[in-house]
Amino acid sequence: MGQKIHPIGFRVGITRDWESRWYAPKSQYRHLLYEDYLIRKAIKERWYGAGISRIEIERAANIVRVIIYAARPGQIIGRGGQGIEEVTRAVHKVLHPNKPDLRIDVEDVRNPDTDAQLVAENIAQQLERRVSHRRAMRQALARAQRANVRGIKIMVAGRLGGAEIARTEWDRVGRVPLQTLRADIDYGFAVAYTIYGTIGVKVWIYKGDIPVTERRILLSTITTPEAAFEPSVRAARPAATERPAGPRRRRGGPRRRGRGGGSGQGRGPSRGRTERQSSAPAESEPPVEE
Repeated sequence: MGQKIHPIGFRVGITRDWESRWYAPKSQYRHLLYEDYLIRKAIKERWYGAGISRIEIERAANIVRVIIYAARPGQIIGRGGQGIEEVTRAVHKVLHPNKPDLRIDVEDVRNPDTDAQLVAENIAQQLERRVSHRRAMRQALARAQRANVRGIKIMVAGRLGGAEIARTEWDRVGRVPLQTLRADIDYGFAVAYTIYGTIGVKVWIYKGDIPVTERRILLSTITTPEAAFEPSVRAARPAATERPAGPRRRRGGPRRRGRGGGSGQGRGPSRGRTERQSSAPAESEPPVEE
């Protein structure tokens, strides 16, 4: 039972929103979904140094809007907005030949130390520069603590330090409630490519509970946001006077002697009366005639 569900996918529609927001006919759905994948891949590979946290895509009619969240947006925008034109050309290469209207928005990530994806990528870059994994983890934990997060967990797996056998190490500060749906947990994953092989880096950051008014309850079976997070109430047992009357059902059987069933005898003569004594009534003596 060591497998963990993806924290973001677990909360999509409840406390997290979708990163691709559009509707499409069934025949075009897979093409548009693959198009979103190519857009994210092209931007992430070209502007990896800008510290891109996530890329959201919205579609409406013949308009495509791409929202890029980056820690260093200046590297994407460029001088005088020239970088936006380069992003537009890169995205147009993977779009449908119809060339829909494209809009590029770049948003700033104000605190990269509390963004799980950026923390994971930072640790991966340090591992590629042969920095000790323990040192990289300790520094990330310290920076997150100074940013006043409620909890952070970091896990690295692979041939750590060039060891012959791969292993997994992790460290945590605070608490990270993975199974609490109202918890605002950010998750990031990155891969470090070293001379010994790849090392996977996973980061969980717990930022606190999301208020009820801000939760997105999209499940059709739930009518109010409060009902989704209220603990289930167990039905009360009926009182003794409300239970059906009648003889109590007999439990046990002939083989459960001395355990509440059968004849109620013990396991042997030493623990109770013998079968002959218990089954046959005692014979009374005849009266003496005078």
